[in-house]
Amino acid sequence: MRINSRWLDSQFEYSARHGISIPCLSTDWDELNLEHQTAILAKWEMIRGNIPDHIMRFEAIIRLKQQQLFEEDDFAQSCLINGDIADLASRINDLNIWFRTQQDLDSDSKRHSG
Repeated sequence: MRINSRWLDSQFEYSARHGISIPCLSTDWDELNLEHQTAILAKWEMIRGNIPDHIMRFEAIIRLKQQQLFEEDDFAQSCLINGDIADLASRINDLNIWFRTQQDLDSDSKRHSG
């Protein structure tokens, strides 16, 4: 069975906040057949592989913001910079969670091969 690429693309949604496409399945995982699950996982692995680069990019921006914060004398501007740092740290946290998100096919594979 050949997986329709438009269907596969529709199972992911681009997140501008994170800079990656994240899963947004139209069907419950357990209702997908093994071929669809495998295709989704393969695409997710490609996306997941880029997450560390995005994290490093956000960390670099945080370092620049911390330097700005160190040099900033205006309290209101310091608060804005601090808010930016908190937002970037939140994005990093989200990306770390997404990086660890991976379905396990073992039980499904056993169920379908039995």
